[in-house]
Amino acid sequence: MKLLPPELERRIPPLRAAEHHRDPLVVMKFFTPDSNWTWYVLEGSREDDDFIFFGLVDGFVAELGYYSLNELEAVRGPLGLPIERDLWWQSVPLSEVKALVGS
Repeated sequence: MKLLPPELERRIPPLRAAEHHRDPLVVMKFFTPDSNWTWYVLEGSREDDDFIFFGLVDGFVAELGYYSLNELEAVRGPLGLPIERDLWWQSVPLSEVKALVGS
């Protein structure tokens, strides 16, 4: 599965676009099918040969932070499965995701 096809890359707001929004939209979701890690995308920008995301990472704890497409493509879960993109994800406000993950 291609994690970030060009048509979806164009739909992601650029980095720092949501800085002044009280409740920005989570536009994309990545997850490990064999563990409990999930990455929720708020914004991102292409930098050199990588794409840098900013969003909520729900792993050991839920926290906002930066992560890269290259990192996501390299990570494997405990059973060796790659990260996947939620194909059915519908954009929702960050507050809804935080309520879901208990952050």
